[in-house]
Amino acid sequence: MLRDKQFISVKLSAPKLKKRNKALSLLIDMSNFLAIPMELEKLLKGALSSVLEYFHLQFGRIYLMDESQEYLYLAAHKGIEAKGLEKVHISEGFTGKAARTKSFIAQYVSQLQDKKRATLLADKGLLIDICVPLISRNKVGGVMNVASSEVIQLDPDKIDLLTAVGNQIAIAVNSAALYGDLRRTIEKLKEKQDTIEFFTYSMAHDLKSPAIGVYGLTRLLEKKYGEQLDERGRTYCRQILKTSEQMVTLVENLNAFIATKEAPMIFEKTKIKEVTKEIRKEFSSLLKQRGVVWSEAKDLPEIVADKMAMIRVFRNLVENSLKYGGENLHNIRIGYSEDSKFHVLTFSDDGPGIEKADQEKIFERFQRRGASAGISGSGLGLAIVREVAERHNGRAWADSHVTRGATFHLSISKDLTSTD
Repeated sequence: MLRDKQFISVKLSAPKLKKRNKALSLLIDMSNFLAIPMELEKLLKGALSSVLEYFHLQFGRIYLMDESQEYLYLAAHKGIEAKGLEKVHISEGFTGKAARTKSFIAQYVSQLQDKKRATLLADKGLLIDICVPLISRNKVGGVMNVASSEVIQLDPDKIDLLTAVGNQIAIAVNSAALYGDLRRTIEKLKEKQDTIEFFTYSMAHDLKSPAIGVYGLTRLLEKKYGEQLDERGRTYCRQILKTSEQMVTLVENLNAFIATKEAPMIFEKTKIKEVTKEIRKEFSSLLKQRGVVWSEAKDLPEIVADKMAMIRVFRNLVENSLKYGGENLHNIRIGYSEDSKFHVLTFSDDGPGIEKADQEKIFERFQRRGASAGISGSGLGLAIVREVAERHNGRAWADSHVTRGATFHLSISKDLTSTD
Protein backbone atom coordinates (compact mmCIF):
# COMPACT_ATOMS: atom_id res chain seq x y z
CA MET A 1 0.00 0.00 0.00
CA LEU A 2 2.89 2.35 0.71
CA ARG A 3 4.81 1.26 -2.38
CA ASP A 4 4.53 4.64 -4.14
CA LYS A 5 4.04 6.87 -1.10
CA GLN A 6 6.16 7.82 1.89
CA PHE A 7 3.17 7.93 4.23
CA ILE A 8 -0.62 7.83 4.38
CA SER A 9 -2.63 10.45 6.26
CA VAL A 10 -6.36 9.91 6.83
CA LYS A 11 -8.31 12.38 8.94
CA LEU A 12 -10.48 10.49 11.41
CA SER A 13 -14.20 11.14 10.96
CA ALA A 14 -16.85 9.23 12.91
CA PRO A 15 -19.64 9.86 10.33
CA LYS A 16 -17.43 8.72 7.43
CA LEU A 17 -16.28 5.66 9.35
CA LYS A 18 -19.89 4.74 10.15
CA LYS A 19 -20.79 5.07 6.48
CA ARG A 20 -17.70 3.12 5.35
CA ASN A 21 -17.71 0.34 7.95
CA LYS A 22 -20.80 0.13 10.17
CA ALA A 23 -19.56 -2.93 12.07
CA LEU A 24 -16.30 -1.26 13.06
CA SER A 25 -18.19 1.90 13.95
CA LEU A 26 -20.41 -0.14 16.32
CA LEU A 27 -17.35 -1.59 18.06
CA ILE A 28 -15.77 1.86 18.49
CA ASP A 29 -19.03 3.38 19.80
CA MET A 30 -19.49 0.42 22.14
CA SER A 31 -15.89 0.69 23.36
CA ASN A 32 -16.26 4.42 24.06
CA PHE A 33 -19.54 3.89 25.91
CA LEU A 34 -18.26 0.99 28.02
CA ALA A 35 -15.18 3.03 29.01
CA ILE A 36 -17.36 5.55 30.89
CA PRO A 37 -17.43 4.89 34.67
CA MET A 38 -21.05 4.19 35.63
CA GLU A 39 -23.27 1.84 37.58
CA LEU A 40 -23.19 -1.71 36.20
CA GLU A 41 -26.93 -1.91 35.46
CA LYS A 42 -26.85 1.35 33.49
CA LEU A 43 -23.77 0.16 31.60
CA LEU A 44 -25.41 -3.15 30.62
CA LYS A 45 -28.71 -1.56 29.58
CA GLY A 46 -26.86 0.94 27.40
CA ALA A 47 -24.81 -1.78 25.72
CA LEU A 48 -27.92 -3.89 25.19
CA SER A 49 -29.79 -0.98 23.60
CA SER A 50 -26.95 -0.39 21.14
CA VAL A 51 -26.88 -4.04 20.07
CA LEU A 52 -30.66 -4.24 19.60
CA GLU A 53 -30.70 -1.03 17.58
CA TYR A 54 -27.81 -2.08 15.33
CA PHE A 55 -29.21 -5.55 14.56
CA HIS A 56 -32.87 -4.40 14.44
CA LEU A 57 -33.91 -6.77 17.22
CA GLN A 58 -36.75 -6.32 19.71
CA PHE A 59 -35.73 -8.20 22.85
CA GLY A 60 -32.58 -8.42 24.95
CA ARG A 61 -31.32 -9.86 28.22
CA ILE A 62 -27.90 -9.95 29.87
CA TYR A 63 -27.14 -12.59 32.47
CA LEU A 64 -24.10 -12.54 34.75
CA MET A 65 -22.49 -15.58 36.36
CA ASP A 66 -22.65 -15.85 40.13
CA GLU A 67 -19.65 -16.70 42.31
CA SER A 68 -20.52 -20.39 42.37
CA GLN A 69 -20.26 -20.51 38.55
CA GLU A 70 -23.50 -22.51 38.54
CA TYR A 71 -26.21 -19.90 38.08
CA LEU A 72 -26.74 -16.98 35.74
CA TYR A 73 -28.70 -14.05 37.16
CA LEU A 74 -30.54 -11.48 35.05
CA ALA A 75 -28.66 -8.19 35.29
CA ALA A 76 -30.32 -6.15 32.52
CA HIS A 77 -33.19 -6.53 30.08
CA LYS A 78 -34.96 -4.52 27.40
CA GLY A 79 -38.18 -5.02 25.47
CA ILE A 80 -39.25 -8.03 27.50
CA GLU A 81 -40.99 -8.70 30.80
CA ALA A 82 -38.45 -10.23 33.21
CA LYS A 83 -40.86 -12.36 35.25
CA GLY A 84 -39.86 -16.01 35.07
CA LEU A 85 -36.47 -15.20 33.50
CA GLU A 86 -34.58 -14.01 36.60
CA LYS A 87 -32.34 -17.06 37.03
CA VAL A 88 -30.85 -19.80 34.82
CA HIS A 89 -28.76 -22.82 35.82
CA ILE A 90 -25.85 -23.52 33.48
CA SER A 91 -27.39 -26.92 32.72
CA GLU A 92 -30.62 -25.31 31.46
CA GLY A 93 -31.63 -24.18 28.01
CA PHE A 94 -29.75 -22.27 25.33
CA THR A 95 -28.41 -19.73 27.82
CA GLY A 96 -26.89 -22.34 30.12
CA LYS A 97 -25.45 -24.25 27.17
CA ALA A 98 -23.82 -21.11 25.73
CA ALA A 99 -22.14 -20.45 29.08
CA ARG A 100 -21.20 -24.08 29.66
CA THR A 101 -19.72 -24.70 26.22
CA LYS A 102 -18.48 -21.14 25.48
CA SER A 103 -20.48 -21.26 22.26
CA PHE A 104 -22.52 -18.86 20.18
CA ILE A 105 -26.01 -20.36 19.87
CA ALA A 106 -28.99 -19.29 17.78
CA GLN A 107 -32.13 -21.45 17.70
CA TYR A 108 -35.88 -21.34 17.44
CA VAL A 109 -37.49 -21.01 20.85
CA SER A 110 -39.76 -23.95 19.97
CA GLN A 111 -36.69 -26.22 19.93
CA LEU A 112 -36.03 -25.79 23.65
CA GLN A 113 -36.18 -29.12 25.45
CA ASP A 114 -37.73 -27.42 28.45
CA LYS A 115 -41.25 -27.00 27.02
CA LYS A 116 -42.40 -24.91 29.96
CA ARG A 117 -39.64 -22.40 29.30
CA ALA A 118 -40.27 -22.59 25.54
CA THR A 119 -43.91 -21.67 26.15
CA LEU A 120 -42.86 -18.85 28.51
CA LEU A 121 -40.53 -17.32 25.87
CA ALA A 122 -43.02 -17.83 23.05
CA ASP A 123 -45.76 -16.12 25.07
CA LYS A 124 -43.44 -13.12 25.43
CA GLY A 125 -43.22 -12.88 21.62
CA LEU A 126 -39.82 -14.54 21.03
CA LEU A 127 -39.38 -16.65 17.89
CA ILE A 128 -35.58 -16.90 17.67
CA ASP A 129 -33.20 -16.58 20.63
CA ILE A 130 -29.50 -15.78 20.15
CA CYS A 131 -27.08 -16.51 23.02
CA VAL A 132 -23.68 -14.83 23.06
CA PRO A 133 -21.29 -15.90 25.85
CA LEU A 134 -19.52 -12.98 27.54
CA ILE A 135 -15.93 -14.20 27.55
CA SER A 136 -12.89 -12.34 28.82
CA ARG A 137 -9.46 -13.95 29.33
CA ASN A 138 -11.04 -17.29 28.42
CA LYS A 139 -13.50 -17.09 31.31
CA VAL A 140 -17.27 -16.86 30.90
CA GLY A 141 -18.72 -14.02 32.95
CA GLY A 142 -22.25 -14.21 31.61
CA VAL A 143 -24.44 -14.50 28.54
CA MET A 144 -26.11 -11.88 26.34
CA ASN A 145 -29.44 -13.01 24.87
CA VAL A 146 -30.91 -11.06 21.97
CA ALA A 147 -34.10 -12.22 20.31
CA SER A 148 -36.50 -11.51 17.49
CA SER A 149 -40.15 -12.12 16.81
CA GLU A 150 -39.28 -12.68 13.16
CA VAL A 151 -36.94 -14.88 11.17
CA ILE A 152 -33.50 -13.25 10.87
CA GLN A 153 -30.49 -13.89 8.68
CA LEU A 154 -27.21 -14.64 10.45
CA ASP A 155 -23.99 -14.70 8.44
CA PRO A 156 -20.42 -15.25 9.74
CA ASP A 157 -19.77 -11.48 9.87
CA LYS A 158 -22.77 -10.87 12.12
CA ILE A 159 -21.82 -13.78 14.36
CA ASP A 160 -18.24 -12.49 14.63
CA LEU A 161 -19.51 -8.98 15.41
CA LEU A 162 -21.83 -10.23 18.15
CA THR A 163 -18.98 -12.29 19.59
CA ALA A 164 -16.67 -9.24 19.62
CA VAL A 165 -19.36 -7.14 21.31
CA GLY A 166 -19.80 -9.90 23.88
CA ASN A 167 -16.08 -9.77 24.59
CA GLN A 168 -16.22 -5.99 25.07
CA ILE A 169 -19.13 -6.28 27.49
CA ALA A 170 -17.30 -9.01 29.44
CA ILE A 171 -14.22 -6.77 29.79
CA ALA A 172 -16.42 -3.84 30.90
CA VAL A 173 -18.15 -6.03 33.50
CA ASN A 174 -14.77 -7.11 34.90
CA SER A 175 -13.59 -3.49 34.97
CA ALA A 176 -16.81 -2.39 36.70
CA ALA A 177 -16.35 -5.11 39.33
CA LEU A 178 -12.74 -4.02 39.92
CA TYR A 179 -13.84 -0.39 40.09
CA GLY A 180 -16.51 -1.30 42.63
CA ASP A 181 -14.02 -3.27 44.73
CA LEU A 182 -11.55 -0.38 44.56
CA ARG A 183 -14.21 2.14 45.57
CA ARG A 184 -15.27 0.03 48.55
CA THR A 185 -11.63 -0.45 49.57
CA ILE A 186 -11.03 3.30 49.38
CA GLU A 187 -14.14 3.94 51.48
CA LYS A 188 -12.94 1.47 54.11
CA LEU A 189 -9.46 3.03 54.12
CA LYS A 190 -11.04 6.47 54.46
CA GLU A 191 -13.07 5.25 57.43
CA LYS A 192 -9.94 3.81 59.03
CA GLN A 193 -8.01 6.99 58.29
CA ASP A 194 -10.75 9.10 59.88
CA THR A 195 -10.73 6.81 62.92
CA ILE A 196 -6.94 6.99 63.26
CA GLU A 197 -6.92 10.77 62.84
CA PHE A 198 -9.71 11.17 65.41
CA PHE A 199 -7.86 8.89 67.81
CA THR A 200 -4.59 10.79 67.27
CA TYR A 201 -6.26 14.14 67.82
CA SER A 202 -8.12 12.90 70.91
CA MET A 203 -4.97 11.33 72.31
CA ALA A 204 -2.94 14.48 71.70
CA HIS A 205 -5.66 16.66 73.19
CA ASP A 206 -6.22 14.43 76.24
CA LEU A 207 -2.51 13.95 76.96
CA LYS A 208 -1.66 17.64 77.06
CA SER A 209 -3.37 18.47 80.37
CA PRO A 210 -1.89 15.51 82.32
CA ALA A 211 1.59 16.23 80.91
CA ILE A 212 1.34 19.89 81.95
CA GLY A 213 0.01 18.77 85.32
CA VAL A 214 2.94 16.40 85.91
CA TYR A 215 5.37 19.15 84.91
CA GLY A 216 3.75 21.69 87.23
CA LEU A 217 3.54 19.35 90.22
CA THR A 218 7.17 18.31 89.79
CA ARG A 219 8.28 21.96 89.63
CA LEU A 220 6.30 22.61 92.80
CA LEU A 221 7.81 19.55 94.49
CA GLU A 222 11.33 20.64 93.56
CA LYS A 223 10.72 24.24 94.68
CA LYS A 224 9.08 23.50 98.05
CA TYR A 225 10.72 20.27 99.08
CA GLY A 226 13.94 20.22 97.05
CA GLU A 227 16.09 20.85 100.11
CA GLN A 228 14.58 17.85 101.87
CA LEU A 229 15.43 15.53 98.96
CA ASP A 230 18.79 13.91 98.55
CA GLU A 231 20.76 14.20 95.32
CA ARG A 232 19.06 11.14 93.82
CA GLY A 233 15.61 12.61 94.57
CA ARG A 234 16.54 15.91 92.94
CA THR A 235 17.87 14.00 89.91
CA TYR A 236 14.56 12.18 89.63
CA CYS A 237 12.73 15.53 89.75
CA ARG A 238 14.89 16.92 86.95
CA GLN A 239 14.30 13.79 84.84
CA ILE A 240 10.52 13.99 85.37
CA LEU A 241 10.59 17.68 84.43
CA LYS A 242 12.52 16.95 81.26
CA THR A 243 10.30 14.02 80.26
CA SER A 244 7.02 15.85 80.93
CA GLU A 245 8.31 18.87 78.99
CA GLN A 246 9.10 16.58 76.05
CA MET A 247 5.57 15.12 76.30
CA VAL A 248 4.03 18.60 76.14
CA THR A 249 6.20 19.47 73.12
CA LEU A 250 5.26 16.23 71.36
CA VAL A 251 1.55 16.80 72.01
CA GLU A 252 1.79 20.37 70.72
CA ASN A 253 3.61 19.18 67.60
CA LEU A 254 1.01 16.47 67.02
CA ASN A 255 -1.77 19.04 67.27
CA ALA A 256 0.16 21.37 64.94
CA PHE A 257 0.63 18.58 62.39
CA ILE A 258 -3.06 17.60 62.52
CA ALA A 259 -4.08 21.26 62.15
CA THR A 260 -1.69 21.70 59.23
CA LYS A 261 -3.02 18.58 57.51
CA GLU A 262 -6.75 18.88 58.21
CA ALA A 263 -7.65 22.51 58.94
CA PRO A 264 -8.78 24.54 55.91
CA MET A 265 -6.16 26.89 54.50
CA ILE A 266 -7.07 30.58 54.63
CA PHE A 267 -5.32 32.00 51.59
CA GLU A 268 -4.77 35.76 51.76
CA LYS A 269 -2.21 38.34 50.69
CA THR A 270 0.69 37.73 53.06
CA LYS A 271 3.81 39.86 53.44
CA ILE A 272 6.69 37.47 54.07
CA LYS A 273 8.64 40.32 55.72
CA GLU A 274 5.93 40.53 58.39
CA VAL A 275 6.13 36.76 58.94
CA THR A 276 9.93 36.79 59.34
CA LYS A 277 9.71 39.88 61.58
CA GLU A 278 7.33 38.05 63.91
CA ILE A 279 9.53 34.93 64.03
CA ARG A 280 12.69 36.98 64.54
CA LYS A 281 11.05 38.78 67.46
CA GLU A 282 9.90 35.45 68.95
CA PHE A 283 13.44 34.05 68.94
CA SER A 284 15.32 37.32 69.52
CA SER A 285 16.55 36.58 73.05
CA LEU A 286 17.74 33.08 72.12
CA LEU A 287 19.44 34.31 68.95
CA LYS A 288 21.22 37.01 70.94
CA GLN A 289 22.22 34.53 73.64
CA ARG A 290 23.65 32.13 71.02
CA GLY A 291 25.32 34.92 69.03
CA VAL A 292 23.43 34.01 65.85
CA VAL A 293 23.23 36.72 63.16
CA TRP A 294 19.90 36.92 61.33
CA SER A 295 19.82 38.26 57.75
CA GLU A 296 17.20 38.26 55.03
CA ALA A 297 16.76 39.29 51.42
CA LYS A 298 15.46 42.80 50.78
CA ASP A 299 13.05 41.57 48.12
CA LEU A 300 10.91 39.28 50.30
CA PRO A 301 7.55 39.48 48.50
CA GLU A 302 3.88 39.69 49.28
CA ILE A 303 2.29 36.40 48.20
CA VAL A 304 -1.06 34.64 48.48
CA ALA A 305 -0.67 32.09 51.27
CA ASP A 306 -2.00 30.98 54.64
CA LYS A 307 -0.22 33.37 57.00
CA MET A 308 -0.46 31.14 60.08
CA ALA A 309 0.94 28.22 58.09
CA MET A 310 3.87 30.39 56.95
CA ILE A 311 4.56 31.39 60.56
CA ARG A 312 4.52 27.74 61.54
CA VAL A 313 6.97 26.89 58.75
CA PHE A 314 9.53 29.55 59.72
CA ARG A 315 9.16 28.76 63.41
CA ASN A 316 9.91 25.09 62.76
CA LEU A 317 12.89 25.91 60.55
CA VAL A 318 14.41 28.27 63.14
CA GLU A 319 13.88 25.70 65.90
CA ASN A 320 15.48 23.10 63.66
CA SER A 321 18.58 25.25 63.11
CA LEU A 322 18.94 26.13 66.79
CA LYS A 323 18.45 22.52 67.79
CA TYR A 324 20.98 20.99 65.40
CA GLY A 325 23.31 23.95 64.84
CA GLY A 326 25.23 23.58 68.09
CA GLU A 327 28.33 25.74 68.57
CA ASN A 328 28.90 25.89 64.80
CA LEU A 329 25.74 27.94 64.21
CA HIS A 330 26.49 31.62 63.63
CA ASN A 331 24.24 32.71 60.76
CA ILE A 332 20.63 32.26 59.66
CA ARG A 333 19.51 33.74 56.34
CA ILE A 334 16.13 34.00 54.58
CA GLY A 335 16.29 34.20 50.79
CA TYR A 336 13.84 34.46 47.90
CA SER A 337 13.69 33.57 44.24
CA GLU A 338 10.94 32.89 41.73
CA ASP A 339 10.09 31.43 38.37
CA SER A 340 6.98 31.65 36.20
CA LYS A 341 4.98 29.29 38.42
CA PHE A 342 6.39 29.44 41.97
CA HIS A 343 7.65 31.69 44.72
CA VAL A 344 10.64 29.94 46.31
CA LEU A 345 11.53 30.82 49.91
CA THR A 346 14.95 29.70 51.10
CA PHE A 347 16.11 29.20 54.69
CA SER A 348 19.85 28.71 55.21
CA ASP A 349 22.15 28.28 58.19
CA ASP A 350 25.85 27.59 58.68
CA GLY A 351 25.43 24.69 61.10
CA PRO A 352 26.89 21.21 60.62
CA GLY A 353 24.64 20.40 57.66
CA ILE A 354 22.68 17.28 56.73
CA GLU A 355 23.95 13.97 55.47
CA LYS A 356 22.87 13.37 51.87
CA ALA A 357 21.13 10.14 52.87
CA ASP A 358 18.95 12.11 55.32
CA GLN A 359 17.89 14.94 53.02
CA GLU A 360 14.67 13.24 51.87
CA LYS A 361 13.98 11.15 54.96
CA ILE A 362 13.85 14.10 57.39
CA PHE A 363 10.60 15.37 55.83
CA GLU A 364 8.78 12.15 56.73
CA ARG A 365 6.74 11.94 59.92
CA PHE A 366 8.70 10.84 62.98
CA GLN A 367 11.91 10.64 60.95
CA ARG A 368 15.01 12.46 62.15
CA ARG A 369 18.61 13.00 61.07
CA GLY A 370 21.04 10.18 61.50
CA ALA A 371 23.13 12.45 63.72
CA SER A 372 20.23 13.41 66.04
CA ALA A 373 21.13 11.03 68.88
CA GLY A 374 20.89 12.84 72.19
CA ILE A 375 18.92 15.77 70.72
CA SER A 376 15.29 15.95 71.83
CA GLY A 377 12.63 16.26 69.16
CA SER A 378 9.34 14.83 67.89
CA GLY A 379 10.29 14.23 64.25
CA LEU A 380 7.29 16.29 63.10
CA GLY A 381 8.77 19.76 62.48
CA LEU A 382 9.90 19.22 58.90
CA ALA A 383 6.88 17.00 58.16
CA ILE A 384 4.76 20.07 58.93
CA VAL A 385 6.94 22.15 56.58
CA ARG A 386 6.37 19.67 53.74
CA GLU A 387 2.63 19.45 54.45
CA VAL A 388 2.30 23.24 54.30
CA ALA A 389 4.21 23.34 51.00
CA GLU A 390 2.03 20.65 49.43
CA ARG A 391 -1.17 22.37 50.55
CA HIS A 392 0.14 25.46 48.76
CA ASN A 393 0.57 23.33 45.61
CA GLY A 394 4.35 23.38 46.02
CA ARG A 395 7.00 21.25 47.65
CA ALA A 396 9.74 21.36 50.29
CA TRP A 397 13.27 20.03 49.89
CA ALA A 398 16.71 20.25 51.46
CA ASP A 399 20.05 21.07 49.87
CA SER A 400 23.08 20.61 52.07
CA HIS A 401 26.80 20.10 52.19
CA VAL A 402 27.69 18.38 55.43
CA THR A 403 30.52 20.81 56.21
CA ARG A 404 28.78 24.02 55.11
CA GLY A 405 25.36 24.16 56.73
CA ALA A 406 21.85 23.34 55.56
CA THR A 407 19.47 25.02 53.13
CA PHE A 408 15.73 24.37 53.03
CA HIS A 409 13.58 25.43 50.09
CA LEU A 410 9.81 25.98 50.10
CA SER A 411 7.95 26.58 46.85
CA ILE A 412 4.53 28.28 46.86
CA SER A 413 2.32 28.25 43.77
CA LYS A 414 1.59 31.60 42.13
CA ASP A 415 -1.84 30.31 41.06
CA LEU A 416 -3.36 30.46 44.56
CA THR A 417 -6.24 32.90 45.02
CA SER A 418 -7.47 34.57 48.19
CA THR A 419 -10.07 32.60 50.11
CA ASP A 420 -12.37 35.61 50.07
